[in-house]
Amino acid sequence: MTVGDEARPEVFVLGVATHPPTERHDSMRLEELAYATATAALDDAGVRRRQLDSVTLGASDEVDGRPISSMLLAAPSGAFMTDEVRVADSGATALCLAVARILSGDFHLGLVSSWCKSSKVDVDQVMNAAADPFYTRPLGMSSAVADGLFAQVVSSELGITEGQVAKRVADAFARAAGNPRGMGHAVPTAEDVNRTEYVATPLRDGYRAPFTDGAACMVLASGDWLRLHPEHKPLARISGVGWATDSYGLSRNRLGALSSARAAWSHALRRANLADAQTLDVVELDTPTGFHEAAYVSAFGLEQGQVTPSGGTFAQNPFVCAGLVNAVEATLQVSGRAGPVQRAGVRFAASHGCHGYAQQANTVVVYEGA
Repeated sequence: MTVGDEARPEVFVLGVATHPPTERHDSMRLEELAYATATAALDDAGVRRRQLDSVTLGASDEVDGRPISSMLLAAPSGAFMTDEVRVADSGATALCLAVARILSGDFHLGLVSSWCKSSKVDVDQVMNAAADPFYTRPLGMSSAVADGLFAQVVSSELGITEGQVAKRVADAFARAAGNPRGMGHAVPTAEDVNRTEYVATPLRDGYRAPFTDGAACMVLASGDWLRLHPEHKPLARISGVGWATDSYGLSRNRLGALSSARAAWSHALRRANLADAQTLDVVELDTPTGFHEAAYVSAFGLEQGQVTPSGGTFAQNPFVCAGLVNAVEATLQVSGRAGPVQRAGVRFAASHGCHGYAQQANTVVVYEGA
């Protein structure tokens, strides 16, 4: 289908950027972090802020430590005198909303922006505040506890051993070490990983991706906008999007079925007219722990060679926007600009994001080289 084909609205990626991650961004305010990343994405796309007709933000008031954080962050993200909406779930969810806005036909050039200073808060404490106030919050429910319950169920149902998880984590760190957009963490051995302490059995501290500070932005354009601006060449076409949210409860069935992940995955592939996982060259997974990678690889039917060449969360893990970082990495793969972690001959890639207790909600976006 050609750019501007009126039979079916299309969405293209014009530019992307991630901010260099750090363990702690003490030298920059959130406003500066958002501004710098949005500016880099607009420069990559070759467009100016005044050309935008929409901005979609993905940010959490609780993690930002500010009530209605977007009041301060919208303008530096590019939304001064421009239509703006925000979702609190994740940067990956913001991308899905931005795609929907362009497909509506009401918007044609938009910016997606997400940021996170994980270092400024205790993420587990923030997640505890999201728990049921009468039953689970007083018990100390947190992301670590929920991920531990998730690990118990998937290790039992899928036969995942601690040795397999430790190897996955070591391999992810090794891939991440080659990513210039990552932290450059030291690469542990599987034995190193398995010597770390348990945080919620069978989840060891070494199985968890380290949190970082960072930001990510993407510039999206409609096919009609590109037809009117032929001097701009897109990096990728977004050919399929899927998202789903599962039950808030943490029953064995909810944890082991991975229903929202499977639903988001199948919806995205169907909308992209792809038969199965093997038609994808690269899949950038959002994996808070090594157990998540093992579970998603099984649920999606992936081969290990397809999985997260960037290193994913083990390269950088800004809590709220890790899924949007994956979207940037997938776009770089299909456009041949991923640098040292580039895979050869990538035509189709997918990015995945998850959020909530133990992967309650999932998003999947499919990209085709343009």
